[in-house]
Amino acid sequence: MSMNIFGQEATEEKAENARLSSFVGAMALGDLVKSTLGPKGMNKILQSASTGDINVTNDGATILKAIQLDNPAAKILVNISKVQDDEVGDGTTSVCVLAAELLREAEKLVNQRVHPQTIVEGYRIASAAALKALEKSAVDNSADPLKFRQDLLNIARTTLSSKVLSQDKDYFANLAVDAVLRLKGSTDLDHIQIIKKAGGKLTDSYLDEGFILDKTIAVNSPKRMENAKILIANTSMDTDKIKIFGARVKVDSTGKLAELERAEREKMKAKVDAIAAHGINCFINRQLIYNYPEQLLTEKGIMVIEHADFEGVERLSLVTGGEIASTFDRPDLVKLGRCELIEEIMIGEDKLIRFSGVAAGEACTVVLRGSTNQMIDEAERSLHDALSVLSQTVKETRVALGGGCAEMLMSCAADEEARRTKGKKAVAVEAFARALRQIPTILADNAGYDSSDLVARLRAAHYEGKADAGLDMNQGTIGSMAELGITESYKLKRQVVLSASEAAEMILRVDDILRATPRRREAH
Repeated sequence: MSMNIFGQEATEEKAENARLSSFVGAMALGDLVKSTLGPKGMNKILQSASTGDINVTNDGATILKAIQLDNPAAKILVNISKVQDDEVGDGTTSVCVLAAELLREAEKLVNQRVHPQTIVEGYRIASAAALKALEKSAVDNSADPLKFRQDLLNIARTTLSSKVLSQDKDYFANLAVDAVLRLKGSTDLDHIQIIKKAGGKLTDSYLDEGFILDKTIAVNSPKRMENAKILIANTSMDTDKIKIFGARVKVDSTGKLAELERAEREKMKAKVDAIAAHGINCFINRQLIYNYPEQLLTEKGIMVIEHADFEGVERLSLVTGGEIASTFDRPDLVKLGRCELIEEIMIGEDKLIRFSGVAAGEACTVVLRGSTNQMIDEAERSLHDALSVLSQTVKETRVALGGGCAEMLMSCAADEEARRTKGKKAVAVEAFARALRQIPTILADNAGYDSSDLVARLRAAHYEGKADAGLDMNQGTIGSMAELGITESYKLKRQVVLSASEAAEMILRVDDILRATPRRREAH
C-alpha cells in the first residue's frame, strides 16, 4: 500500500507514467504540426475562443503559440519553436517535429529496457557526429557577390515554397533578397516596414525604396515637398481653445474671456514661430494638431502631418536620421530628419505618404496586397520568415542543402558513428539517425508520395556518395538539390538539430511530474 503524502488535489506521476505522459504529449504536438512541413504542407485554421478571430497559417511557431496546453513536455516543444523563431525566424515546424521524433524513438528504447541516461549519451554522440557532417557539407559563397545573391535567392525560394507565397515564390524571393541586401549586413528588420492593404492580388505587392507612412497630409498643406527638412515632434498642439478642466474661471465680462483666448492664441503662435525657426519645411507630430496652429504652419509653407502613430514616429526618426523633439527653444540642438521627396500616393482606396531618398538608404517598405486579411497576415508571416533567414544568412554566410538532403547526410553520419560506438549507447545513436530520416519521410508523406520507397532510395544515393541528393518534390523522385537550387541556411539547420536534441534530452531525463495544488481563496 502506498502512502499518499501530498495534499488534496496535488498529484504525482512516477517514472513510467511520467515518462509516458511526456512522450505522448510531445509526440501529439509533433503530429499536429508535421502536416505543415515542406512544400506540400497543409495549413491550419486557428480560431480564438475569446474573440472568434480566425488565422489561417502554416507557420509552426504561430500554430504552437496559439494552443493552450496542459502537458509539460508539450510546453517545452512550444518553447523551442519560439526560440527558433526568435533566433533564426524559420524552421519552427522542423525543430518541433525532430524533437518529437527523437522522443518517439526514445520511447521504443525505454520499452526495451534501455536506461534513459544511456539514450541521452547516445543522442549526444549522434548529434555531435551529425553536426560535424553538416558543417563539412556547408558551402560559403560570400566572396562572390553574384553566387551569394543566387544562394540568398535559393534560400528565399526554399523558405517560401512551403508557405502561402509558393505560387509566386520567385517574385517574393526577389523582393525579400532586395530588401535584405539594402540592409547592408544589418539584421535590424525594423528598417523594412511592412504595410498591409487588402485588395488586389498577392502579386500586386511590391517593394518601395522609400518609407511609407500610413497617414494623410493635412488639408491645406502642400501635397508634395522636395528636399524636405523634417522636424519630428511629440508635443501637444491643441491649445487654440480654452481648456481649463475642473477649474472654474470667474470673469466679470465677456471681454475678459476674449483676453484669455487671445493669450492662449499668442502662446500657440509663439510655439509655432519657435518650430518654424528650425528652418524646416515639414512638421510631423505624434499628437493632434488643431486648426489654428495647422493654419499658421501652412502659411509658412510647412507641410503638416499629424497623429503619426507611435511606431510610425519611431521608425521615421530612425529612417530619416532625425530625433524626436518635444521642446523647441534650442533649434541648434535638434537633429532634423532629411529626405529627397515627400509625396502622397494611393494604394487601393487609401492615401498614404511616401518619403523617398531617405537618409538611411537601407530603409524600404514592402506593400503587401491580397484578397483577404487572413491571406495578407499569412503572407506577412511568410515574408517575415524569409527576411529573418536571409538577414541571418548575410551574417553567417554558409549554406546547406534542403529537400531532406542535409537530414539524410546527418543521418548517414550518425549511422556510421553507431558502428564505432560500444555498448548499448550504439542503439541510441542509431535511433537518432532514424529520427533524422523522419524529416524526408514526412516531406514525402505530405506530398502523398510513397515515403518508404523514396527515403530508401535517398539513403542509397547518399551511400553511393551523391552528397547532394534530396527529394524533388515536384517530380516525386530523387534529384540533385544543388542543381535544383534547393538551399537552406546552415545556421537554420544547425539550430534545428541543436534545439531538438537538447529538448529531447531534457524531456528524457524526467522521471517524476509533480503538480501543485491550486491555491484556495481564503474565506473571509
